[in-house]
Amino acid sequence: MENTNKRVDFNINLAQSFDENNIDKGFELIDFVSSVNISCAITGGCPIAIKKAVEYCKFKSKEIGALISLPESVSDPFSLSEEEIAAIVLYQLGAISSFTRAASLNIEHVRPCGLMYQAAAQSLDFSVAIAKAVKTYSEWLMLYGAAGSVIKETEAAANINIAQEVLLNKKYNSNAAADFSAENINSSELLLSRFRHLISNSEIDYEENEFAKIEYDTIHFDVNTENLSEVLKEANGIVEPRPVNYNKVAASGWVE
Repeated sequence: MENTNKRVDFNINLAQSFDENNIDKGFELIDFVSSVNISCAITGGCPIAIKKAVEYCKFKSKEIGALISLPESVSDPFSLSEEEIAAIVLYQLGAISSFTRAASLNIEHVRPCGLMYQAAAQSLDFSVAIAKAVKTYSEWLMLYGAAGSVIKETEAAANINIAQEVLLNKKYNSNAAADFSAENINSSELLLSRFRHLISNSEIDYEENEFAKIEYDTIHFDVNTENLSEVLKEANGIVEPRPVNYNKVAASGWVE
């Protein structure tokens, strides 16, 4: 393992993507990450898939987060009222918590996905509405969001703990903001090169040999990326992933 003092969380989604044998694609990757986001009912995860994911995370001692999203019927997230956003969030937190509590576990964080994630990255009002709903459910939950000014302002506006996230397979612009309209990066070689530079320099590339500074606490790895297991194996050789909460405590000097 390379000598680095960087503390960072690696996260993936579970109960959302399956192979041809209906096996969760994230299961073979879970040993290489420090936290997982388990799909709730709205995000396509069926009850048995959620149950299996929770049980597997317990077996592997992985931190669990709720992966929340908008219903498929919602095409314009900005048309939703704060009350509607809160209801969508709380419904999903209740669904995943029923499984974690049955397994004597707790969810530690909340991560939006899909259109909800994009809307939260673009609109402070939308992001704060999610944060308020999460905090209503539990003031101890952490909110994951795209690294940048919106999630940082959300932290202050809603008085909630946040984790700034880098999407390793997304293209970025010169302001270190993810470009959700661009095609995903799927080359393991490019992903590893980007990862090494990110860890060493806290910078993300937006053009060839052009980089922007970025603050981050966690890195999201898309389980649908080709050869992701090889990417994660090498990434683990560069830095040991740890959950965000652990890293924040470690930074305070409470743990070695």
